[in-house]
Amino acid sequence: MNQARASSERILDRLYKTMATPPAKKPRTYRQKARQGYLSVAKQRRPAARVRRKAVGQQLRYLRRNLKQIDGLLAAGACLCDLTPYWYRRLLVIHEVFRQQWQMYQQRQRRIEHRIVSLSQPHVRPIVRGKAGSPVEFGAKIALSCVCGYALLERLDWEAFNESTDLVEQVERYRDRFGCYPVSVHVDQLYRTRANRAWCQAHGIRLSGPPLGRPKAAEKPATTAQMKQDAAIRNGVEGKFGQAKRRFGLARVMAKLASTAATSIAVTVLVMNLEQRLRAFIFFCCRWVLGCWRDHSLDVNKVSCTG
Repeated sequence: MNQARASSERILDRLYKTMATPPAKKPRTYRQKARQGYLSVAKQRRPAARVRRKAVGQQLRYLRRNLKQIDGLLAAGACLCDLTPYWYRRLLVIHEVFRQQWQMYQQRQRRIEHRIVSLSQPHVRPIVRGKAGSPVEFGAKIALSCVCGYALLERLDWEAFNESTDLVEQVERYRDRFGCYPVSVHVDQLYRTRANRAWCQAHGIRLSGPPLGRPKAAEKPATTAQMKQDAAIRNGVEGKFGQAKRRFGLARVMAKLASTAATSIAVTVLVMNLEQRLRAFIFFCCRWVLGCWRDHSLDVNKVSCTG
């Protein structure tokens, strides 16, 4: 809210300067008092809910006053074409931020659909993860699949989504790529819904994880061994996430626009697959050289023994 208020003040100053016949008095914004009110709460380590709500209300009223002043300048002859595309886009984002925050303030809510948390990146959404270090994460949410060590970008979305609903679509995409259904699909517990189990069973696909119901005593050792093997295979997907974040900069995407950020993520997955291909090629060359060296050494030994 403080950033939106400060940006609205800059837009107001810009419109006032570019007017052909500006008003005699410049519209008042009370920016110094608004800044002091923001800092008095921002410097507190853990402000109380009552104090935080009061500060949000103050910033909302300051912002509402600024937006009314901008509308007044536009009615008096100011033109939005005098703003650069950057500031015009910022003005539209500020209007939407004010609408969302005012609605939550009036209704005493803390959630709203498509909530904007960044003026420079309005497409970014907060995703609650529940982790100890970072309970809330910001950025794109992606779904990856791993086939023979190669990562495939299945879905990229800035909104939080339920991954279990994409299993059928991902398996059908696998069929389009390779011409057949996979023998088995290794997933975590989130994907093992009754609908996904029934669909995989109807198409002859084994879904990893324990079957429903209590296992029989005779089948329990085999089921446990199969579960361990499936978990070991699925660790490859988790390893791809860690590899992309640590080695290929997926955790440091600096692009501002949604399209450029999505391109950066896709290029990261592409480079990761190219390294996997290069590793396989080098391994093949090493085996070929080692095999030729072994054959040559055997021939020399045979010749020496015969001589």
